[in-house]
Amino acid sequence: MFIHLGGEKIIRAAELIAIFDISIEASSKISKGFITNAVKEKITEHIGEEEPKSVVVTVNKVYYSPISSTTLKKRAQQPLAL
Repeated sequence: MFIHLGGEKIIRAAELIAIFDISIEASSKISKGFITNAVKEKITEHIGEEEPKSVVVTVNKVYYSPISSTTLKKRAQQPLAL
């Protein structure tokens, strides 16, 4: 099963760890540290040209998605079968 994150990006549902609202970056030192570390390790990817609305954490990467965390969570509950 797959989840569409926006643009042309689709991930395997099995790789998904968490979906957060973009405000998670400013909400605590721990989350800010996590994002800072992901940027340093070059495992982040911005999807599309739009302003990101959510952060999607997978096994290998952290994605900035232009789709809201609420919509992505709904998609995760009903993944695409390709």
